[in-house]
Amino acid sequence: MERLNQKALDTITDIVARHNGRLGPVKLMLHDVQHELGYIPFEAMEKISQATKASVAEVYGVVTFYTQFTLEPKGKHVINICMGTACYVKGAQELLNRVVELTKAPVNGTSEDKVFSVDATRCLGACGLAPVAIIDGRVYGNATQSKMVEEFIRFVVEQETKTKREERLSEVVS
Repeated sequence: MERLNQKALDTITDIVARHNGRLGPVKLMLHDVQHELGYIPFEAMEKISQATKASVAEVYGVVTFYTQFTLEPKGKHVINICMGTACYVKGAQELLNRVVELTKAPVNGTSEDKVFSVDATRCLGACGLAPVAIIDGRVYGNATQSKMVEEFIRFVVEQETKTKREERLSEVVS
């Protein structure tokens, strides 16, 4: 397990201090840590446990119960594909397969280059728009008919490739 840097540890300490003494602070602290760091590291669960007098197991239970929390860092771009019944019937599995192929991220995982995370999710509550994809918080309805999801992924891949090429070039020049 990778250890957190001092900045991340300081962020967690600030969040815990900000909520200390409030009613029901565990979930509030977890939300803030997730927002600031992009995931919930074990060190955050330990600090929240100490501050709230809840066991680490209880804090871990909250993290693993709520699907918005994650124990692993996500990629720069998070893609959620709804696999609820309406979305599945309207082609969500094919959409998910295509997204995995384009991003090179495994289902419910992150690509090696840390650019994309792809999650197969339960019902997102937008059945009338089936199949639904959410990319970085933006909802894309009728996602198998629209090419917007695929175009977004191709754009990001192109930009990342360009950025990496420029970084390599600047290293050579330096």
